[in-house]
Amino acid sequence: MLSADGISEVASVGGFVQEYQVDVDPDAMRAHGVGLIDVFNALKMSNQDVGARTIEINRVEYVIRGIGFIKTLADIENTVVKVSDNVPITVRQVADVTLGPALRRGALDKEGSEVVGGVVVVRFGANPLQAIKNVKLKIEEISPGLPEKRLEDGRTSRVTIVPFYDRTGLIEETLGTLNNALTEEVLVTVIVVLVMLMNLGSSFLIAGLLPLAVLMAFIGMRYTGVDANIVALSGIAIAIGTMVDMGIVIVENILRRLEQAGGKESALKTVTRATAEVGGAVITAVATTVVSFLPVFFMQAAEGKLFKPLAYTKTYALAASIIVALVVIPPAAHIIFGGRWKWIGTRKFFFPALVVAGIVVTVTVSWWAGVLILAAGIFRFSKDRLPERIVIWLPRLVNALAVSVVVVILANHWMPLGPEKGLPANLVFIGVTIGGILFLFSVFARFYPKILAWALGHKKIFTGILAFILMWGALGWLGFDAFFGWFPAPVKQFGPVSYVAHSFPGLGREFMPPLDEGAFLYMPTTMPHASIGEVLDVLKKQDMAFSGIPEVESAIGKLGRAESPLDPAPISMIETVINYKPMFLLDKNGNRLRFKFSPRET
Repeated sequence: MLSADGISEVASVGGFVQEYQVDVDPDAMRAHGVGLIDVFNALKMSNQDVGARTIEINRVEYVIRGIGFIKTLADIENTVVKVSDNVPITVRQVADVTLGPALRRGALDKEGSEVVGGVVVVRFGANPLQAIKNVKLKIEEISPGLPEKRLEDGRTSRVTIVPFYDRTGLIEETLGTLNNALTEEVLVTVIVVLVMLMNLGSSFLIAGLLPLAVLMAFIGMRYTGVDANIVALSGIAIAIGTMVDMGIVIVENILRRLEQAGGKESALKTVTRATAEVGGAVITAVATTVVSFLPVFFMQAAEGKLFKPLAYTKTYALAASIIVALVVIPPAAHIIFGGRWKWIGTRKFFFPALVVAGIVVTVTVSWWAGVLILAAGIFRFSKDRLPERIVIWLPRLVNALAVSVVVVILANHWMPLGPEKGLPANLVFIGVTIGGILFLFSVFARFYPKILAWALGHKKIFTGILAFILMWGALGWLGFDAFFGWFPAPVKQFGPVSYVAHSFPGLGREFMPPLDEGAFLYMPTTMPHASIGEVLDVLKKQDMAFSGIPEVESAIGKLGRAESPLDPAPISMIETVINYKPMFLLDKNGNRLRFKFSPRET
């Protein structure tokens, strides 16, 4: 395994190391006049090679060499310790020679049975997922050569290597979780933009910004050495909201300027002027966010390793969104909203071809993508052939169809209520949730002029409300004692004051965020002077108790240290890896498997 690419160390843990053990008899040694140092020197000298000179026999020169290599217990027992009155005294006469286990400072247990294991350490800077795959390939190579024996009942017993903590599942599930989160955020963004702008072309133009900017962020990660871990990819997920804002601001201003121009000005000039109007504000908004992350870039040690990748990826994503918003979206908007079909045959052949392409995509690739392409083709092809009143309502119907399709895709992909509730229940939940939020924002936007007028007309009251909210938030964050700790003890014991003090203890702080990776590391300790036998007994009983829990798949515990300088743990320290059973059936990539189920079939 050590020869696998990306591996720096492989350390064994558990089991015993066989050794020859010589138990001297003090009475016999005293009777023969033998000291302990005599036994030690005799064993040392009998187990080494000695080179001598040469000897010539029949005109041929031979090298004389004394070979001392102990192979059996008899070799040790017959070793001469001392010669007394021309009588050799051997080890057999002063000691008992046996085979036994060497002293150990660690053990490994699996659900109450002692086993032998190993710890594989990945080289610093290597790809953990690829390194694990390389180790698995090495295991497959050496598995046919592992020891085996024939049992009395005819079966064959062979030593096998079984991983008990494999990070592959964690890595794949993490990447799958973030991939799902990014996909769902894009879908939600498409729904919101479709509903708020009511323009299919602009909605997909803005939504297309997200995958393009994410891919550009990956390019930056690749060439700056930022690993794609859970924290780094979370930076991209956090930046999606700001990335969408860039596209919305640019596209909305372009549409507004094109509508105001009414064809009196060149579409190219209108798009250029509209982009230039808001370009500076967009760059300023993103620059403010990037500058606010500067302290994170200068973090060191553990906190820097944890949070700096997030700052890098978010910065890359925001920079990519600026490039896409200012460089890619304006030309695309000019083609979609301001371009003219100079060749009359284009409309005759292109849009019918789009309809055919939508049918093909629906049958062969994806139904939802095909439906969207088909709807766009039918709308564009029949726009000039329909009555005016239908043409006015047709874009709204197309937008409604697009929103419905995206909501169904989101419900089938997300399943917020769980797959056991079925698609209709999840569809209703998502529709009510997103629709309710958008409705509240619409109501706020409608009444915003009146709210703003009231706030400007009652500045003191409005400022007092803001001060109260800020104080209430600070009280919940820092706690009662941070602001009112100077109160005398009798005042703190007063009923209402005591209630507020107990209700607002503060949020507290935690450096490492909790992660639900499907496994739990349990690390109790025993008394420092406990023997390895006592700790091993405790470990076996503990693992048996853990494995009896229905939700636990396996429990493997280690006491003491592995044969590695990276593990200085004492015998009194127990480390138990508890692997949970997954909530759902997962494939090798950590994605949830779904099945059709009929209660009538057995």
